[in-house]
Amino acid sequence: MSAAVGCPLAVPVVRHTMAGAGLPCASDLSCSLPIMVTDQTVIAAAQTPRGVLIATLLAAISYGLLTMTICLPSMTTWSALFGVDQASVQLSFSAFVVAYGGAQVFYGPLSDRHGRRNFLLFGFAVAALGGLAGALAVSLPMLIAARAVQGLGAAAGMVIGRAMVQDYFSDAERPRMMAYTGMVLGMCPPIATILGGQIHVHFGWRANFVLMAVLAVVLLITTWRVLPPSPVRTDVSAHWLREMGAAYRRLARVPIFLSYTVILSCCSGAFYVFIAGLPLVLAHYGVGPARLGWYIMVVPLSYICGNFLTSRLLRTTAESRLVLTGQYAGCAGIVIVLGLALAGVRSPLAVALPFVLLGFGHGLIIPPTLSGTVSVVPALAGSAAAVTGLSQQMLGAIGSWLIGYVSHEDAINMALIMLMFMLTALLAQFAVVRLRARMDD
Repeated sequence: MSAAVGCPLAVPVVRHTMAGAGLPCASDLSCSLPIMVTDQTVIAAAQTPRGVLIATLLAAISYGLLTMTICLPSMTTWSALFGVDQASVQLSFSAFVVAYGGAQVFYGPLSDRHGRRNFLLFGFAVAALGGLAGALAVSLPMLIAARAVQGLGAAAGMVIGRAMVQDYFSDAERPRMMAYTGMVLGMCPPIATILGGQIHVHFGWRANFVLMAVLAVVLLITTWRVLPPSPVRTDVSAHWLREMGAAYRRLARVPIFLSYTVILSCCSGAFYVFIAGLPLVLAHYGVGPARLGWYIMVVPLSYICGNFLTSRLLRTTAESRLVLTGQYAGCAGIVIVLGLALAGVRSPLAVALPFVLLGFGHGLIIPPTLSGTVSVVPALAGSAAAVTGLSQQMLGAIGSWLIGYVSHEDAINMALIMLMFMLTALLAQFAVVRLRARMDD
């Protein structure tokens, strides 16, 4: 069955990508780095109802962001609860982000080598243990450690889920699947912060960790029952660390992949500064945990709108035009917030509403860029997803750490850090445009 008659799972066993401008073809890869997708994988995936397969993949990918953000309303109270300063509390967020990104470096290439599903099951088991540890924590160091364990487990869903999109969906379907992924990810922060705030008020902050542990167990069972088993390679010759290093060295020699990675990383850095900094700024404006999610909602909802528009416009509009439009929109939203803060406007809406442009812009930027990262060298889809995931989380961790050391009395410092990230992403986008033009020549 072909993709032309409506099946998105008709993925060829051997794929090639464009050579030139630093882009290697799959045929240039060594025999120790074969593509994971086989006829049996595609057939098994095709036998799974399409809606169930998509829902399971989306749930796996979005679990990490849901776990990351559900505690945000509670974090403003942890400094008083544990008798520490706010910068120390921010380390709990940074610990999750660092572990979430760092673990992806290993999940990606190991899933390329040994199969996707087993490592996904392992990740959800670890995440469940981290949630249970968080619910039982009696000090901030214990809570920081629990958040790190949560991040280690949740990383599997993000990187392996993205790689499975590469495995199971055709070239035409993949960018749209990434756009749908973006819509779901966009819903996670508002749902998590609203739900987390209400749970905090009515049941206490520990209940959020219990909820995440239960959800991890549900996803573990669903993954085991729904996703087809991935093939395990039998032609392994090199040690997995050597092979992992070879994969990352090959990706590091692809300029356009590096540019895509910078774009995604800087967009994530700006978003994490927003997600970690907005609660602190709005706390000075009188916004408590129960109301916080409604203000955070503006960016994810506009991000969903941008993703939806991207899924429609990709058929008729050049990717570069969409992404550049998103870059300009994101920068404009931050500049407006900065200008209002410098003018002395101290209102929650003056901070939140201009960020609609940032969310919409990210919705235009991220789906085509994500698709580009995993399709440049299809044989290394898992490794590519791991590299981009790590860099996204590392810059996110740096941003969320920085925001803990600046003044939160207004939005000036938050906006300046975000603008730094977005201007860097814009420069990387110009590099992508030049590389694409060279390829066309």
